[in-house]
Amino acid sequence: MNRFTALFRSADPPTYALPAGTRAYAIGDVHGRRDLLEELLALIDAERSADPRPREHLILLGDLIDRGPESRGVVDLLLERQATDPSLTILGGNHEAMLVAMLDGNLRDLESWLHFGGEECATSYGLDPIALLVEPAAAPALLRTAIPEAHATLLRALPDSVRIGDVLFVHAGIRPGVALEAQDPQDLRWIRTPFLRSAADHGVLVVHGHTVVGEPEIHPNRIAIDTGASATGRLTALCLDGTERHFLATGA
Repeated sequence: MNRFTALFRSADPPTYALPAGTRAYAIGDVHGRRDLLEELLALIDAERSADPRPREHLILLGDLIDRGPESRGVVDLLLERQATDPSLTILGGNHEAMLVAMLDGNLRDLESWLHFGGEECATSYGLDPIALLVEPAAAPALLRTAIPEAHATLLRALPDSVRIGDVLFVHAGIRPGVALEAQDPQDLRWIRTPFLRSAADHGVLVVHGHTVVGEPEIHPNRIAIDTGASATGRLTALCLDGTERHFLATGA
């Protein structure tokens, strides 16, 4: 299905914007839905091809894996894209952080990970999730054997945030009142309530995922674009083009 909705276009220039001649597309939490990611990338590529900018950015906001059926397929797709698209930046989310921790032998979150979407991720790599629980001590070795080295290398190298002009792209959010350069990586991938409730001017516009919203939420200090793709079939991208904004989304 190739239908999409342009959900919002601002009438007035936002306070924070990208430099002139710069366009950035930010994609929310994919969560194992390669089908939706392919659909959304096709929409983005069509816009970029029809009306290019001098400087283009394509940013994924993390949580590439878990919940949906094709975690492995999503990573395969992004590795292919990374080889041909220098504008691509892939950020890490809390789900990638949990998987990397388990690859390194930290099993504290094994049961939680499997419950909150890791079961589908493990299955996509040919693993039996029950086997991971039955012998948790063997889980890191099983994961390392099943997950290709190129995938593990990518997941380990994902940055926590990227700033372009007046806009900070991050998975979960930031800790209000803490300088951007002093933010805790744990907050960047996990924070919710203190960030979501804050009306503070952070000195940047924060574009984030992590917390599911029915529609993209536009606040003076942040824009939330995780529309729950794995459950809703709706994967959302925010386009920031100088001082203009609009959204693209897959069909629900």
